[in-house]
Amino acid sequence: MGVSRILIVMPTWVGDVVMATPALRALREQFPDARIIAMSRSVGRDLLDPCPWLDQIIDAGEQPDGPFDLGVLLSNSFRAAVTAKRAGCLRIVGYARDLRSWMLTDQLLPPRGPMGYEPIPALDYYLQIAHYLGAKEPSTHMELFAHEEDEARVDALLRDAGCNAAAPLVLLNPGASFGPAKMWAPDRFAAVSDRLVQEHGVQIALTGSPAERRVIDHVAVAAQPPVARLDEHGIDLKLLKSVVKRAALLITNDTGPRHIAAAFGVPVVTLFGPTDPRWTEIGFDKERQIMIDVFCGPCQRKQCPLDHRCMTRITTDMVFERAAELLSE
Repeated sequence: MGVSRILIVMPTWVGDVVMATPALRALREQFPDARIIAMSRSVGRDLLDPCPWLDQIIDAGEQPDGPFDLGVLLSNSFRAAVTAKRAGCLRIVGYARDLRSWMLTDQLLPPRGPMGYEPIPALDYYLQIAHYLGAKEPSTHMELFAHEEDEARVDALLRDAGCNAAAPLVLLNPGASFGPAKMWAPDRFAAVSDRLVQEHGVQIALTGSPAERRVIDHVAVAAQPPVARLDEHGIDLKLLKSVVKRAALLITNDTGPRHIAAAFGVPVVTLFGPTDPRWTEIGFDKERQIMIDVFCGPCQRKQCPLDHRCMTRITTDMVFERAAELLSE
């Protein structure tokens, strides 16, 4: 029986959506003639739009116009399975977890150990579904795309923010929606910014979500040479893609913009604290990961109950040296 209509339920977080793009490409290659509809929250829609492998992207709260020959659950949630069931998916493929196994026609078993789920890169986790559906040796290369109008809007954004167009653009992303335990100290971001401006002549720009305004304020005040504030000029995820695409380097906590940079081939320095990098390994040769081995980590906590040593022991010299190395390349 042929597959003419496919519903894909996307994961929630920015990084997960980007890490799912190789699976989307593999599914399109496997089903070149099918109409493929992805269901995603607004964050995911902005990230994916435009996407050459999808025919349509609909809102996660919208009822899909079924039936579908195939439902692919890249989200692990119970709700994702309910959505596929209600949409009339004749076949539902996903991982058997979150009490939803009875709704799946095809169950994949996530690797488990004595302590629970074994760490597996989300990128591979999603690709396993595509492989199960017939994809042969799919590429792990993440990709995002930007609209031409957003590319044009970036010129105005950078100009309004006071960026020097002649200098290499280095983005700092000091926030993290996960929680404060993921965040390196703002004054250290500022110290690295100062050195990069003085020794490499770069243009520093700060970016982050409205919820991260406070930490961005802190970095901006602490930085000696003035830095550009992109968050004050109406940047959204669509524009962020185009800004990151222009950058010479991104320095970030372990959060979504890291994956956006990798998807555009932009060098990135990533600071890991309480999170285990094995869950989000992307195999990007232009990434430099910095992580301190501590007895209490990686703990996956949003707030540190101790002294935040996993992040405080990352020095400004460590970050500057990785950044300088990538800039010199």
